[in-house]
Amino acid sequence: MAEAAYSAKDITVLEGLEPVRLRPGMYIGSTGARGLHHLVYECVDNSVDEALAGRNERVDVTLHPDNSVTVSDWGSGIPVDVMKDQGLPALTVVLTKLHAGGKFGGEGYKVSGGLHGVGVSVVNALSEWLIAEVRRDGKVYRQEFARGVPQGDMEIVGEAINTGTTITFMPDAEIFEEIEWSTETLSQRLRETAFLTRGLRITLTDERAGGERVEFHYDGGIRDFVKHINEAKDPIHKHIVYFEGDNEQGQIEVAMQWNTKYVESVFSFANNINTHEGGSHLSGFNAALTRTLNKYARDKALLKEKEDNLEGEDVREGLAAVISV
Repeated sequence: MAEAAYSAKDITVLEGLEPVRLRPGMYIGSTGARGLHHLVYECVDNSVDEALAGRNERVDVTLHPDNSVTVSDWGSGIPVDVMKDQGLPALTVVLTKLHAGGKFGGEGYKVSGGLHGVGVSVVNALSEWLIAEVRRDGKVYRQEFARGVPQGDMEIVGEAINTGTTITFMPDAEIFEEIEWSTETLSQRLRETAFLTRGLRITLTDERAGGERVEFHYDGGIRDFVKHINEAKDPIHKHIVYFEGDNEQGQIEVAMQWNTKYVESVFSFANNINTHEGGSHLSGFNAALTRTLNKYARDKALLKEKEDNLEGEDVREGLAAVISV
């Protein structure tokens, strides 16, 4: 059997967003329901990053009757000035180039989640159409795309009294097995995101169900998360244990409350992303918690032993006094 020849002519170079459309599972996990909902998560994660940077307090998600989705925030808005090395507005670059964004260095974001520099461009690539509107510098900028390809230049379409970004997109039926949004799935993720981002207000409106609207907003952050988890359980102690700290390596928040159940529920997150399989952050915390509780128990036991010894001395002294009399 003759061997097939392999030469330079067999090498394929995929440009722009072509790799995403050819292998979508590499970027969003699947072309089923999981991957479909991931499109919304990527848009929301960008808005949450603005909140973590102190520039946004609200995210609105709207499901439209035609199954398109709008995600709006009141952050600083995606930059719109022209990038000299690209010759294009930053908005266009962010939406059409993989690995383009403000999360690879610099001072734009200290903490961020999602597919850094990939997320919103992947959403664009896997959408039949996408419309981006940015409110910035007192103006509203707009650009339209079809399957990741710009349908015209970015335009100024009005004046703005605030700042923020609005992304509206229609998932591509050529890519996804089925386009059907689950409000339960989205609500669970958005509720979790609101718990993790203290003070952020997130709304989900389903126009398919007559405009049904739910809101998630928790000033207590992960303390409210623990309270929510333990609602149907019997807590051993009334107050939720909570502490936070930060240094040059990062920030940490911990909330705990023991209950009478024998099965533990531990949820760990890194940059607001659920780390289902744990990681060094969770292993390190578990080791530190065990070490601290053991030390506390040993110290209490030693203190009790000293108290018992002191009580024994008092009894002996008392008996000696009685005998001497």
